[in-house]
Amino acid sequence: MSRHLEVREVLRRITASARRLLGAEYAALGVPDDHGGFAQFVVDGVTDEQWRAIGPLPRQHGVLAAMLHETGPIRLDDVRRAPAFGGWPEAHPQLGAFLGMPIVDADADEDRDEDEDGPEVLGVIYLANKRGGGGFTDHDEELLRILAAHAALALTNARLYERSRELTLAGERARIAHDLHDAVSQKLFSLRLTAKAAAKLVDRDPARARAELAEVARLAAEAADELRAVVVELRPAALEEDGLSATLASQVQVLDRAHTADIAFAADRVRALPQAQEAALLRVAQEALHNALRHSGAGRVTVTLAGTPERGALLRISDNGRGFDPGAVRRAGRHLGLASMRDRAAAVGGRLTLDSAPGTGTIVEMEVPGA
Repeated sequence: MSRHLEVREVLRRITASARRLLGAEYAALGVPDDHGGFAQFVVDGVTDEQWRAIGPLPRQHGVLAAMLHETGPIRLDDVRRAPAFGGWPEAHPQLGAFLGMPIVDADADEDRDEDEDGPEVLGVIYLANKRGGGGFTDHDEELLRILAAHAALALTNARLYERSRELTLAGERARIAHDLHDAVSQKLFSLRLTAKAAAKLVDRDPARARAELAEVARLAAEAADELRAVVVELRPAALEEDGLSATLASQVQVLDRAHTADIAFAADRVRALPQAQEAALLRVAQEALHNALRHSGAGRVTVTLAGTPERGALLRISDNGRGFDPGAVRRAGRHLGLASMRDRAAAVGGRLTLDSAPGTGTIVEMEVPGA
């Protein structure tokens, strides 16, 4: 449970673990909202078709609601005979033996004011129908209590992580806004003034108007380049939690919308890699994409990421642009970031190759070994 940082995934892991650990036919985990319902309700042991047939998320009533106001377990031989039982939808599975355990925020219990009723209930684990018949035992209850304590830590950490991620994204948006303002706004302002000047000169001085319009075109091109540079240089905050494939796919999607070139991404059998390797692969992909989109005049750029037999990964960025002579670029002192890309590859034990020639496009490949 503690390896996962997305709240939804943590809830799913808790529910599946509880059902498997206690040998229950059905398991559920409800997280209450502030409006008499459940913000999230995860089930295990119910098919997708059954869940859709059951209908909307349950409200806080019956035994479900009773558990939200308890700090200890509720164990019943037959939930249908409980005083608080309020029935269930027609498509709902028939439940008998029942065990419910609140997930309590122990830290909140220590920090709460004296006039508060009790610790915060983060959620409740519900188990029903012990496999093999009979009811849940004292041993089952103790196991679920231990699991709920771990679940409280995992769920609290996941919530804090998601909140931290939200703050990071907010900071990233602020940085982007600042970069956009500095990089683009001034050029757009100049472009607007120049366009107005050209409009006034069209009738009385066509030659000067043409010169002003040429300046408009130049400023517009620079503004577009600056905007694209901001997009390319974005640092995806989701690399650690989403992984390299998802982060690359997201970045390619953004670039595809921002550029006229057709940019595609494909992944095949990619395993999770050490963080340093994934970061290096991402940076090399960004640099190679930047070169392809700014310098090659390519109409199509393809990014592929594939697992290798050695449990590593091979990144390939290819374009159909004008290509270049790598030797001539080095002699001219223009490196196009090649030295930086090679350094990044070497730093994680990888290897970078480049294949290009005038008129043939460019292929950049980076291979890293397995962990």
